[in-house]
Amino acid sequence: MRRLADLLPAAAMELGLEEPLRRGRAMAAWQRLVEEHLPAAAGATDLLDLRDGVVIVAASSPIVAQELRLRADELLDAFALSSGGLRMRELRVVVRPAARPGGGSSAPPDPAGPPRRRV
Repeated sequence: MRRLADLLPAAAMELGLEEPLRRGRAMAAWQRLVEEHLPAAAGATDLLDLRDGVVIVAASSPIVAQELRLRADELLDAFALSSGGLRMRELRVVVRPAARPGGGSSAPPDPAGPPRRRV
């Protein structure tokens, strides 16, 4: 009996889903390597895109972003060697605070209330 993991790449190629499968594997590889190399940042980063040799990731805070930038070479090397990872030349980090439950803004409400419309 063959394993599903062995059948999935061929099926994805036939269905035209090779790119989403590759992206999913790369995202999983990114999460694993962050957990291994930067345990304090586990869960605080997300792989956003892989484009033209650049790994674009989001960090939940400026301190996490700085740590990712400082360890960029190490992370890129680990990404290239990981299962599902790719050889990339640059790590680009953007700061995107984690969304609050309920999707609300993190800014406090304006005590004056919403602006009033003039008629």
